[in-house]
Amino acid sequence: MRKVITYGTFDLFHEGHINLLKRAREYGDYLIVGVTTESYDDSRGKLNVQENLMKRIENVRKSGFADEIIIEEYEGQKIEDIQNRQVDAFVIGSDWTGKFDYLNEYCEVVYLERTKGISSTDLRARQNGIIRLGVAGYGRIANRFIPESKYVSGINVEGVFGRDESAADSFIKTHELNFAETNYAAFLNRVDAVYIATPHLTHVDYARKALEEKKHVLCEKPIALTAKETKDLYNLAKKQGCVFLEAIKTAYAPGFLRMISIAKSGVIGQVRNIDATFTKLVGGDVRELKKETGGGSITELASYPLLAIIKLLGEDYISINHFSVMDENHGVDVFTKISMEYKNAIATAKVGLGVKSEGDLIVSGTKGYLYVPAPWWKTDYFETRFEDPSQNNKYYFRFDGEGLRYELAEFVRIIQNGKTETYKLRMGDSVAISSVIEKLLAEQERKQA
Repeated sequence: MRKVITYGTFDLFHEGHINLLKRAREYGDYLIVGVTTESYDDSRGKLNVQENLMKRIENVRKSGFADEIIIEEYEGQKIEDIQNRQVDAFVIGSDWTGKFDYLNEYCEVVYLERTKGISSTDLRARQNGIIRLGVAGYGRIANRFIPESKYVSGINVEGVFGRDESAADSFIKTHELNFAETNYAAFLNRVDAVYIATPHLTHVDYARKALEEKKHVLCEKPIALTAKETKDLYNLAKKQGCVFLEAIKTAYAPGFLRMISIAKSGVIGQVRNIDATFTKLVGGDVRELKKETGGGSITELASYPLLAIIKLLGEDYISINHFSVMDENHGVDVFTKISMEYKNAIATAKVGLGVKSEGDLIVSGTKGYLYVPAPWWKTDYFETRFEDPSQNNKYYFRFDGEGLRYELAEFVRIIQNGKTETYKLRMGDSVAISSVIEKLLAEQERKQA
């Protein structure tokens, strides 16, 4: 007898799950199905699991393909299960290709081609609670986004939009998506929601067109380079009954949210100063260093430190100024220091694409301070420090993968709950960030004139 084993969360049981189980069962004589527990899903960064373990097990049982159902509770269990049950083959979807090659030592490892079109009709999507998501753009961030989406329940990335047909086709082959479109209107007709990962200057147009078609939108930062455009898009989303969310991943990370709560709780007293730095070195013929595509340190990176500053000190700053190191060949800033004055506090943000600095965050208060080491925008650890070191505390949090799963999970959660906004990043926050960027760019233009 040939034994086959497979594992999964099997949340919101759909056609893709059925096809996987059917094909896995056909690969042998006896199929063992491992269903993951909530705690294990959480430990491996799986977000938004909606159905409880018993419901998910019952769905697998009702499929009729499983000869035996077991529970997966911890990392490394697969090796023990395979050996204890004398399994001949481990079967999993091809979107995990290479991930489980280590099991070849114990049995045959088979990656089955991913089921195409699991949400091919609106009816099926509604029945399964699955949001059909399309990605606008096929660059670096889009390529990082697709693997992250696998960890978020309730959504399926269906296809991609891009002007270059060859690049779009290559993208869907790499990520095993259902379709590629070079026509944006046709693309919108095939999805329920859009993730916009195109160059900065295209965000407003693509977001507006999607919202006009009543598609939910998750848009990469910055949404726009003016406060008015950002506000207009949020208002349009509200009018259309759609979710519109800015994809600043840090805003949705558990550690960052906790850090903000602790800083504002009074533990370190009244916040009087913030120093936030985000730099990364880039070179060559890249979008980030081209003025014509909205490049520069401010547009590329300022959203992150401004997020921390606005979340902690608010939108009502008194004055703002900046100093930039410019790339004379490209006309963009490769390093900028931003200073903001509030009624009872000050803040400094440093961003750079051509100058490297320590990427930490310090929140100074009247009783102590909060320190987040580099890279603070991937907050997984921070400390509260005081005059008396015995009062210091250390805090540890998960930050899985690229962190993009956190923004996507919040996007899905808002849609499913029938809401239009989240406290994690409100319309006012995004508008304030756009407003600061707009003022900085205008001042930069005046200095260059």
